[in-house]
Parts: sequence; C-alpha cells; structure tokens
Amino acid sequence: MSREGAEHALRARAAERDRISGDLLDLESHTTYQLLKGASLRDATRLRWEEAQAALARLWSLYDAYRGVLRDAEQVRAERSRLGGEQLEALTALLSGRSVLLKAPAKPVEQRSLLPPVEERLTLDETVLRMDAAFQLATDALTEIDSVWSALLPRVDSAAAALAGARELGSRLGEPVDLTRQDADLTRLRAAVLADPLGSGHVKQELDTLVRHLENVRADLEQALTVKDEYGARRENLKAALDLVRAAESEARLAHGAVVVKIALPPQAQPRSGVPELEAALAALDASAGSWLERARRLTVLERQAEEAEAKAGAAARALRGLLNRRDELRGLLGACQAKAARTGMVEDPAAMRLYERARLLLWSSPCDLTRAAAAVDEYKRAINGGGR
Repeated sequence: MSREGAEHALRARAAERDRISGDLLDLESHTTYQLLKGASLRDATRLRWEEAQAALARLWSLYDAYRGVLRDAEQVRAERSRLGGEQLEALTALLSGRSVLLKAPAKPVEQRSLLPPVEERLTLDETVLRMDAAFQLATDALTEIDSVWSALLPRVDSAAAALAGARELGSRLGEPVDLTRQDADLTRLRAAVLADPLGSGHVKQELDTLVRHLENVRADLEQALTVKDEYGARRENLKAALDLVRAAESEARLAHGAVVVKIALPPQAQPRSGVPELEAALAALDASAGSWLERARRLTVLERQAEEAEAKAGAAARALRGLLNRRDELRGLLGACQAKAARTGMVEDPAAMRLYERARLLLWSSPCDLTRAAAAVDEYKRAINGGGR
C-alpha cells in the first residue's frame, strides 16, 4: 500500500467507524428498542428478541475489535509526521490484512471442550460485513415488532377511550353501566400486545369487536341522555302522532264503510285500530321504573310503530278507494267492448249477448264481486274478438 493509499484508507475507515457508531447509537435510542429492553416478553416475541439481542452482542464485540484495530492504526500514523517504511508496513497490515482478532466467546461449562478455544482473524471489510448482517437481523426484528405495536396500540388506546367515555356517560345518566367484562378484555388484550406482539394476530379482530361493542354502548347511552332531557317533549309529540294515527284510521273506516256497500269485501278488509295498543304501551312507559336506557329503546320503538300505523291506515284507505276505481274501470271496458261488438256485427250474437249481460249484472250489482266481474268482462272481450285476447 502506498503512503497516499494508506492515508486515504485510514481516513475512510475513521469515517466508516463514526458512521457505524452513529447507527448503533440511533438503534439504542429508538423508542421501540427502549421499550423492548424493559419489557416482559413471552412466546414468539421473546424468542425473536433474544435472537436480536444475541446478534447485537456479536455486533458490539465485532465493533470493539474493529475500533481497536483503527485505534492502533491511528497510533502508528501519529508516531511520525511522514510515514516511514516500518510505519507503512504496519499500517498496511492493520488496514488490509487479517488484523481483527475475534476471541472465542465464553461458554457455560456444559458446552466447553478441553481443547483450546478457537480464535478467528478477519479483515476490516469482513468485519464490517458481519456487523452489517448482525445489524440487519436486529433491525428486522425491531421493525417487525414496531409495526405490530404501531398498528395495535392505537386500537388499544381507542378501546380504552371508548370505555372511559361509556363510563362517563353512564355517570352523567345516573345509571352506571356494568363494563367489568369489557374492562377485563381490554386489560388482557393490552397485555397480549405488549408481551407478544408477534403472536397477537387474533388481537386485532378482538379489539375491533370490543370497540364496536363499546361504540354501541356509547350510542345507547347518548340516546338515553337525549331521551332523559327530551322525554316530556317527545312524549307530547308521540301523543300528537297517535292523533294522526286515529285520523288515518278513521279515514280508513270511512272508506271501508263507503266501499263495502258497493264492493264485496272479505272480513279481513275491515280496518283494525292499533291505537289502543299504542296507548297502553305509552301508559306502561310512563309508569316504568326501569332505566333510561330501556325507556329510550321503548320510546324509540313506540315512535316508529306510530309512524308505521299511520302509514298502514293511509295505505288501507287508498286501497279501498282503489276498488271503486277498479269497478269503474271495468264498467268502461265493458262499454268499449260493446261498442266494438256493434261495429263488428257481434252485438246481436246470442252467446256474446249472454256474456255481456252476465258481466253487466255483476258490475252493476251491489256489492260487486270484482273478481268474478273482471273474469266476466275478460270472457266477453275474448268472445267478441273471436276467442283471442
């Protein structure tokens, strides 16, 4: 190695040493590394971290030996301002030769041999390659564990916030909610994430289920608080809604009364009132000594039932009046068919005349059997069309 080459190699190695030192310090100051140092790990994570720690121990041993060679080289270079032959030879051996001595690691007695321990000599380049392999093994483990913690710990915190929020709402409501099981589940899941993140694949689904449950509890409690604050107003609104149901049912009964004398109706077409049942449910709700959670659920159900009862009564009235429209439609169709029969010379046909009369009697009788009348009109229509439709 030339003097210039030795000078350059020494400077490059010094810069390399400083860079490696910085990387090692960054690793040890990493938040996840600090957490793992003091964590009580178990199972897959414990085994993975033990492998990483063993790799780090090898790395530091290599680094100490590597740094010792560079320290020796720097001392050789500092002996004289200009390198002499002996100095250049020593520097060349240190910087290019197998100058890094790796002592055999101490072993427990059960793993020892009576043969002398084997020491190994490496070049600086070989030492750096080994340090890099150990560094990668350690950082891969760190990255994998950190990615799981980064994904799951915010979910744990979210579940904890939801749990605290549900408790606070229950306190405001004056009806504390029993969340003992959810609290125990959260404690268990947090411990699993912290102790064995690499073996906590099931935790994500459990956390999601727990958060959804707590969000539902929170929604119920918020609704209960709203009902508690607005119960008087909502009760009055419900009473007004029952008046609307009564009006709609009255309209349905009037429609039934007007239609039943003109159209034959089955017994089940008679409108039935749902108001008495809704009034009884409202009275029971007023007298209830249950929780506001339960009262909120029942009030919401009653409000929906009142809305559905009004819609049902309105639909029944429209359907009943539609029967009169259907009868009139059939009457118009029968008249149109008779006019066509006159144009085609079928009006005097005995068979057609019988079919017409039968349809007419059905349509102008009270109450009218719409099913039979429709069939009779259709039969007459086919007859004047020559049997086709």
